[in-house]
Amino acid sequence: GGPRHPEPSRAFVIVTEFNRSIQGFLVDMVDRIVNLNWEQILPPPRTAGHSNYLTAVTEVDGKLVEIIDVEKVLSEVIGMEEEVSEEWRERAREESRPYEPHILVADDSMVARNQIKRTLDSLGIPCTLAMDGCKALDILQKWAEEEPDRLRNLAMVISDIEMPEMDGYTFTTRVREDPRLSDIYILLHTSLSGVFNENMVKKVGADEFIAKFKPDLLAESVLRQVEKHGQEVREAS
Repeated sequence: GGPRHPEPSRAFVIVTEFNRSIQGFLVDMVDRIVNLNWEQILPPPRTAGHSNYLTAVTEVDGKLVEIIDVEKVLSEVIGMEEEVSEEWRERAREESRPYEPHILVADDSMVARNQIKRTLDSLGIPCTLAMDGCKALDILQKWAEEEPDRLRNLAMVISDIEMPEMDGYTFTTRVREDPRLSDIYILLHTSLSGVFNENMVKKVGADEFIAKFKPDLLAESVLRQVEKHGQEVREAS
């Protein structure tokens, strides 16, 4: 006996939009719809391991509610484009960089973190990975205090928007409020698209917004910013 599937004649379809596509999830029923602040969304317990489908948990009416990693589900069901084209790999090899660029990545989905890392690896750019905005902010503040050279070589931050503990909007706002970090280039990289997201990106002061996941589009943005940051490093030296 595998998992029980909903009876089609009695089931409901939850229509969602993730990663530039529309999906329908077949379910027995919808108990309720709950609106929560991202501060109420927490990382899954460490005992959950790395091979499960949890990306976060929360509490509703005293009960623990599990939040699934939709990106992981979609990558296994329909697959995703994950390879950077040879054109952008070649451009990365041809670039002359006056510094050693580094990128900070913040995303609660392990699938998404790995996708971004593979893209950056193919461009020859090292990165540091953080599981949410709170951890990413801690990393930046530590670099500002203890490793100023590393912060100077930070070309950009690539951050998800929907994350537990601290979402991408709050993360961006906090970075802009810190004079040591306020000039950092922030690209918000999200599964969700639309006018609302784009307006919020401008409101919080992010530099760029890209809907997941197009490796070549991400590669283009990364190489453009790495080159721009290199010019700034050259002028400052």
